[in-house]
Amino acid sequence: MRRVKTLKAALVAAWVGGALLLVAGGAWAGATSASEKKPPAQTGKPVNSEDYVGADTCTTCHQDQADHFMTTAHAKLEGQPGWKGKVVGCESCHGAGKAHVETMGEALGDGKTPDQVPDKKIARLDAMSAKESSDTCLSCHAGREEHNNYRRGDHWRNDVGCIDCHTSHSAPAPERRSGSNTFVSGADVRKPGLATTKLLRQNEQQLCMSCHTETKHQFKMPFHHKVLEGAMKCSDCHNAHGGFEQKQARLANGSDAACVKCHADKQGPFTYEHAPVKTEGCASCHTPHGSQNPRMLKTASVAQLCLECHTQDHGVGAQEPVGPAHNLNLHYRDCTTCHMKVHGSHTSPVFMR
Repeated sequence: MRRVKTLKAALVAAWVGGALLLVAGGAWAGATSASEKKPPAQTGKPVNSEDYVGADTCTTCHQDQADHFMTTAHAKLEGQPGWKGKVVGCESCHGAGKAHVETMGEALGDGKTPDQVPDKKIARLDAMSAKESSDTCLSCHAGREEHNNYRRGDHWRNDVGCIDCHTSHSAPAPERRSGSNTFVSGADVRKPGLATTKLLRQNEQQLCMSCHTETKHQFKMPFHHKVLEGAMKCSDCHNAHGGFEQKQARLANGSDAACVKCHADKQGPFTYEHAPVKTEGCASCHTPHGSQNPRMLKTASVAQLCLECHTQDHGVGAQEPVGPAHNLNLHYRDCTTCHMKVHGSHTSPVFMR
């Protein structure tokens, strides 16, 4: 009887194993056939393909673009055909150029202008959707940690593509007012021929605020982070290429990593933690861009801010009479007169000195 049971178990195991092999084989075959039907990406083709004509051929007609391109970091990849196994130069983004050269040559030979050729047989990023053009960039840049989360970011979801902020050819550098640390606002106050870092279309502060207009007035408040002055950049706190946090805040250890990067004394860990700091973060009390209140607090009165949570503690708030006597009582005038370590303390559970 035991032998029969063992034989049955072996047969069942063999049948299950065979079924799994058949399913896996079918999936493999389907994936292989699908990959064979789908043409490989332009940037993944070998450099010596007959479809490629080389950047020198492109320069014959596009001299201005080539001159600007030579000022960028992309141009440094020329002469390195094995760079990540990808094509470099113009055709790395615009695709193989042989069909384009033949089409445009025939059109020009027939007396047509480039504008009269509807299909120029070349990939134009400005004619693609934001997601399509961004996929072209990500074919090389996706491996960088800065860009890995782009497809889960707000910019991707709202059809803001790479070329809305960057230009692969070159970008002018921002100009500062003489004798001032303030960037000149506007997109047209720029020096031609000078490439900015990261190939931005204009200085980062003004580029971000061209869409995020709600933040511009906040940086002009009496108390604000020095972004318009050029001492800080939006990317010091936010990752424009996506992330897991709200507002695409930079994340390291905790949601307030962007804040404690500069305000390290507020990071902790503390023996006695202040719950709002850990659960809601710095923004529970501060407005991060700017405020009319000192220390960028949400309210003008420190006591008012504290009493939003501590309305019943230690006889403060609703249990106390409301009126002139309460307002004149210094005990309630400024909580931080006594509770100084509101971000956390190593010695006092009520955050005394």
